[in-house]
Amino acid sequence: MNPKTLITGATGLLGSHLLLHLLQKNCLVKAMYRNENAKEHVKTIFAYYTTEVDRLYSKIEWIKGDVCDYYFVEEALENVDTVYHCAGFISFDKKDRDQLFETNAKGTANLVNACLHKGNIQLCHVSSIASINNADYKVPLNETVFWKTKGKESNYAKSKYNGEREVWRGIEEGLEACIVNPGVILGPGFWNQSSGKLFKFGQKGQLFYTKGISAYVDVLDVVACMYLLMEQKKMAQRYIIVEGNYSFKTLLTWLHAPFGKAPPKYELGIFLLHLVGFLSRIKQSLNGGDALSREIIQSSQNTQTYTNDKLKNELGYTFTSTENCIKRICSIYMSTH
Repeated sequence: MNPKTLITGATGLLGSHLLLHLLQKNCLVKAMYRNENAKEHVKTIFAYYTTEVDRLYSKIEWIKGDVCDYYFVEEALENVDTVYHCAGFISFDKKDRDQLFETNAKGTANLVNACLHKGNIQLCHVSSIASINNADYKVPLNETVFWKTKGKESNYAKSKYNGEREVWRGIEEGLEACIVNPGVILGPGFWNQSSGKLFKFGQKGQLFYTKGISAYVDVLDVVACMYLLMEQKKMAQRYIIVEGNYSFKTLLTWLHAPFGKAPPKYELGIFLLHLVGFLSRIKQSLNGGDALSREIIQSSQNTQTYTNDKLKNELGYTFTSTENCIKRICSIYMSTH
């Protein structure tokens, strides 16, 4: 029986795009999921890119479970020789701290331990640029920079850092693994989650922006790079996957343009941000919904940048520009809303 490739978090933004990429490469794929409805959403993602949705979807071996269940993970690894660990939880709400560490740290530890126990498995672990954290560097951060706390890191960043440490521990124990550190991943179909919400902001138009900077990358570039790294067996290394670093003002300007909205005009200072955050948290306590957390405010002021030189030099990869990526995703958004 030919061994298969396992994708954790296969129904998420990154996982669903990676699933399509591997199927189009004729890989035999196992896809881990937790929610039955999310499986159907994968077809929606496929339909953005291909007319062969049903043929490709029929090739998937679905397996239902959670990376936080060690014995399920061991079962999922039967007849598997390659794993892409895309499962993760993103939140900047302090009430989600336990779930962040449960999924991003403990779940990764379970997978690393199970891979070591099974043997002969190669792992690509999806971390984040949030785990490359060191305020001592004023130049763009690269893969040689490791964590140095300054006491203001989000629980999300801490949980991803702890998860990455589990992979490094596994590598020391003989696991063949590489780590990727993507920036903010931009892609279609998840309009109410994470970066998908940006396209709703673009449609509405925003008057205000913050002074911060972040690094962005097209989801299609992330999956292509992950596949190439595994094909070329770039093990025991980490790779930053970003296209470029852009201010929030620039990003909003690009998001506004396809919808015919004017660029944002006014910078929102730190005092007003904290005031808005305070009021939103009061509203959340009374009526529920989302709030502007202190962690989000902190990230909105970040001006740290990242370099993709290592990946470009080793793979010779050319990224889609973030502006063109946004244009493509906005076109999909407008066609479905």
